[in-house]
Amino acid sequence: MTVNLEVADGVGTLRLDRPPMNALDIATQDRLRELAAEVTRRDDVRAVVVYGGEKVFAAGADIKEMRDMDHAAMVARAGDLQAAFTAVARIPKPVVAAVTGYALGGGCELALCADVRIAAEDAKLGQPEILLGLIPGAGGTQRLSRLVGPSRAKDLIFTGRQVKAEEALAIGLVDRVVPAAEVYEAAHAWAARLARGPAIALRAAKEAVDFGLEADLDTGLAIERNWFAGLFATEDRETGMRSFMEDGPGKAVFR
Repeated sequence: MTVNLEVADGVGTLRLDRPPMNALDIATQDRLRELAAEVTRRDDVRAVVVYGGEKVFAAGADIKEMRDMDHAAMVARAGDLQAAFTAVARIPKPVVAAVTGYALGGGCELALCADVRIAAEDAKLGQPEILLGLIPGAGGTQRLSRLVGPSRAKDLIFTGRQVKAEEALAIGLVDRVVPAAEVYEAAHAWAARLARGPAIALRAAKEAVDFGLEADLDTGLAIERNWFAGLFATEDRETGMRSFMEDGPGKAVFR
């Protein structure tokens, strides 16, 4: 398999496994979509790590495969390409990308689908599609601009340059930078902490932020309001408030 799923202690790790560079060919894209649906429905997966291994996250799309596709073939495929990445972005659970080595093109776009990105000190990210006479096609023009702002996104997309971890952190493309040997451990620790949290409230928070960003302020506030009120019907809300009153903050054990 080009992507494997490992589950332990509430954390599901989506591990890219297509050496040497984890090129994201059609089979890998389809497998990502399949596993995103699986971790979404599995109750034993409460948070997700997307990981490419110790050496590389994903160096981009499979150029040899794309080289053989004409306009009609890509028109037929482009929707499925975006749907595979959107399936990862829409996982209704906390998702962290553990970025080692290169995250370029489709690899960077996959990292953008996570809620948080933890990168190795020697990691490099970028959208080099312009160097092929193309633009990002798996969400890069949209997710990157929403994350780092339109001018920075345009700089990266127009030039196709690679961004080192230090700059990526400075512009908000990644959220933490750690030694390369600690990337997966740090990402898994983040996911494991949230796997112990209130699952429905975490889903509500994620959807309120994500869908709110795609709407005007009043619509976003309505999304927040509806989720906020709805959580008062959950067992986790009762558990959290009871624990706060009896034991103080931060000690609730959610089922």
